[in-house]
Amino acid sequence: MTTTLAKFSIEADQYLVQIEDALDRYCQSLELSHNGSPSLNQAIRYCLTAPGKRIRPLLVLTATQVCGGIPAAALPAACAVEMIHNYSLIHDDLPAMDDDDLRRGRPTCHIQFDEATAILAGDALIPFAFEVIANEIQPADTALACVLALAKAAGPLNLVGGQADDLQHQFSQGDSTMLERIHHRKTGALLSVSLELGAIIAGADSSVRENLVKYGKNLGLAFQITDDLLDLRGSENTIGKRTGKDFDRGKLTYPGLIGESASLKRASEMAESAISAISSLGTAAAPLERLARFIVTRTH
Repeated sequence: MTTTLAKFSIEADQYLVQIEDALDRYCQSLELSHNGSPSLNQAIRYCLTAPGKRIRPLLVLTATQVCGGIPAAALPAACAVEMIHNYSLIHDDLPAMDDDDLRRGRPTCHIQFDEATAILAGDALIPFAFEVIANEIQPADTALACVLALAKAAGPLNLVGGQADDLQHQFSQGDSTMLERIHHRKTGALLSVSLELGAIIAGADSSVRENLVKYGKNLGLAFQITDDLLDLRGSENTIGKRTGKDFDRGKLTYPGLIGESASLKRASEMAESAISAISSLGTAAAPLERLARFIVTRTH
């Protein structure tokens, strides 16, 4: 397993520097504007450039590579997905939602600044993401397809709807069907669209896109189950956020619903289902196979 993780890290390192540099440039573009708000821009930079795994932008670039495209051409879309992801984290951490005070080893946005600034920073990242795609993805019909795919994934039927249902049912008895439905949307939608964006930019056909989306849905469940396990068993110093909070509050999670052993098994099954979904891509899919196995063995 160490070899698998090492190989994945080497591949990821090829793109991480590009992603971090691009996120920094987008923050600079806001900061250099005469119309910008310094306090808002500071909050955006604080969140968008915080240390993170960058799984979603890495998926965009890796999917582009797997589909035979040029990863550099997909970098704006990769950053746009990270902007949407960060907006969702900022808002999820607010007192009205998950009420968290620690994220990625640092105070959450509303703690570091204030609630109003955090809300506005999250609000700002949504249109900024679509502006980046519209301005920088070529040709125009590819940009349009990317905008539509990301809007659907981030909207009321997926990311936002999943969060709404999560809040509504978080302390209910629930069942595995309900929990999977929530996390297919709350977690899986952005992972799936990351792969779809890479495929769109690479010009992949519909069947390849469908297989990548299926991979993303299964990967999303594997990721969320592992997240739930880390909340229960992980270290705050390693994970960078409060641990044990969901369990202590009696929140509906996979370990709480089906137990730790069954959760581990389910996460591994979902990872293997993700890998099976892209088997038709042959050896080109190897980076995504390693990523799926990395997801369920990660420690943070």
